[in-house]
Amino acid sequence: MGNGTKRNFDVRFLTSDKKKTPMNEERERQGKKGKKRGWIPFLIVLLLALVVLAGVGMAFYFSIVFDLPRLTTLKDYQPYITSEVYSEDEVLIGEFFIEKRTVVSLSQMPRFLPKAFIAAEDARFFEHRGIDYWRILGAAFRNIEALDVVQGGSTITQQIAKSFFLTPERSYSRKLKEAILAQRIEHYLTKNEILFLYLNQIYLGEGAYGVAAAASTYFGKPIQNLTLAECAILAGLPPSPNNFSPLRNPKKARERQLYVLNRMVERKMITKEQAQQAQTEEVRLKPRGPKGYLDAPYVVEQVRQYMEQKYGKDLLYKGGLKIYTTIHSRLQKAAQHAVQVGLEEFESRGGKGKGREAIQGALIALEPQSGFILAMVGGRDFSASQFNRALQAKRQAGSAFKPIVYAAALDKGFTPATLIVDEPFSFEDVPGKDPWQPQNFDREFWGPITVRKALTFSRNVPTVQIAQSIGLDYLIQYAGNLGIKAKLEPNLSLALGAANVTLLELTQAFGVFAAQGYRAEPVLVSQVVDKDGTVLEETEPSSMEVISPQTSYLITSLLQSVIQEGTGQRARALGRPAAGKTGTTNDTRDAWFIGYLPRKVVAGAWVGYDIEKPLGTHETGAVAALPIWLEFMKEAAKDVPVGEFAVPEGVVFVKVDKENGEPLLSTRWAKTGKILYECFREGTEPNGGNARPAGVKRLPDEEIIKTR
Repeated sequence: MGNGTKRNFDVRFLTSDKKKTPMNEERERQGKKGKKRGWIPFLIVLLLALVVLAGVGMAFYFSIVFDLPRLTTLKDYQPYITSEVYSEDEVLIGEFFIEKRTVVSLSQMPRFLPKAFIAAEDARFFEHRGIDYWRILGAAFRNIEALDVVQGGSTITQQIAKSFFLTPERSYSRKLKEAILAQRIEHYLTKNEILFLYLNQIYLGEGAYGVAAAASTYFGKPIQNLTLAECAILAGLPPSPNNFSPLRNPKKARERQLYVLNRMVERKMITKEQAQQAQTEEVRLKPRGPKGYLDAPYVVEQVRQYMEQKYGKDLLYKGGLKIYTTIHSRLQKAAQHAVQVGLEEFESRGGKGKGREAIQGALIALEPQSGFILAMVGGRDFSASQFNRALQAKRQAGSAFKPIVYAAALDKGFTPATLIVDEPFSFEDVPGKDPWQPQNFDREFWGPITVRKALTFSRNVPTVQIAQSIGLDYLIQYAGNLGIKAKLEPNLSLALGAANVTLLELTQAFGVFAAQGYRAEPVLVSQVVDKDGTVLEETEPSSMEVISPQTSYLITSLLQSVIQEGTGQRARALGRPAAGKTGTTNDTRDAWFIGYLPRKVVAGAWVGYDIEKPLGTHETGAVAALPIWLEFMKEAAKDVPVGEFAVPEGVVFVKVDKENGEPLLSTRWAKTGKILYECFREGTEPNGGNARPAGVKRLPDEEIIKTR
């Protein structure tokens, strides 16, 4: 600086190479320990946090699993099963259910059906243990790609867990429960057991639960008859049963079907050729129509009432009963058709109306020997009115009651040849009131006529005279023996059908004539079988003799004349032996026809208004009701060999004058030209005993032909 001398500064950075002393080393150790101790509180806090978190997690887990149901119910699978009603020829005619379901084993299913559901719903079903993580990831990508929910992430096992044990709510806790249950189910059941539960439990739209019910609902066939194309349609339903229903949305159902078939090809469950064949198959849908009541609504409703009363609602609607009826499906269809056609013909003649103003009809057919109900129609439209007019409606029988009067008279000594005088008649039926004067339908009187002619042409006055002769108390008791359960008043108007009876009662009474004197109680339910195959009840036909075979034949012979010559001549169109009787009330509020074939079937038809207004001046039993009976009987007679009514022992035949019932001598046959082989109970034929009504003259001897 001074003296101009230049100074150089040498800056040096010195490293610490202090000499390590014991004191320095101690300080260094203390520093490191301090640093370590500084981490301890953090570790403690972290540990405590983990413990708390684990505790919370455990608490949450146990709160989730605490109320999870036990899986034992899966082993004892007891779903609501549809009870089914069958006809005598095993045609399904009705169902009762809360959930429409029929449980079937895997072996009863077509081999493609489980595969189709697995391909569509859970392709790795046999590989995972309840949860398929790869499927969840794959489903997410597929849905993003399609911009729609085309595939779910839940496995079949998870769907079982949800269906059996969980609510449909959408929450993380519910999904966690579902996952836990799915894994438990996988440990508790085999894969086939899980598949069995799934295919029988799943809802597939249109009220159908399980694949068997769906097969019936959509295709109208048993599950074992499904084709691959049909299996693929069903397998496409689970994600959205109503949206993918082939009945509601055929286009989307087709898209889902193709998706299922392609998935089956991808998984090598079917070949490409099988898939192509299924894709081109024409699938025919056969929807069942109204739930529960299929082809015989009035029959099914009567079965429901009977079963509910005897077994209760729970067993009927949940128990999977098989209920077999005596109904013959072909005859039931014929009966429904006959009633419909008959009422339409009535309306074409001018009878119109709606609701209670609409014309109604009913028909019931029985097997006389057993009482089995073969067909039953209680009205024209079950959906409009469930009132069963074959069983519940009590209407005046009119002239259809007359055969009961005549049968009672035959057991009191009258014969078909007995003469009755058809002339004005009055009777003080009710003391203090004007005498009752019965009139014939044509307001005319024919004078002396035979019992046969009186019934053949349904003459009122002779019928009342007969009833007075045999006694009303006796007539009422006789009607009860034949099956008339209605309360009958002891008035002479009873002889003309003033009593209110049901169509079933009257048809059953005619059935006694058809069964040669035996009365069988009507039977509708023949057998009930539970879901395990145990027979709960089985009805064996039973009958009792209430009138003699001879009387039955005699009244049958008289009723044959009604068809051959009298008010029932329209029934001659049947072209075979038949017996029957028309019935019309005085004011034409009710029209009836009851008739039968030899030993096979007895049927009754009725026509009237619910409000009991007149049908019309000319709407008699022959015009309004007989055509319905005839239409039905044409079908009923198809499998019945043509034959005559069997003549029992104790019935003899005598040649008589057709007009007056007197026996014909051989020299008079050519003069009268009216010869009739009249039938008699042995001992009441001309000069054949004394069992005849008081006041009836004894007839001379005549040739007797006995038929054994």
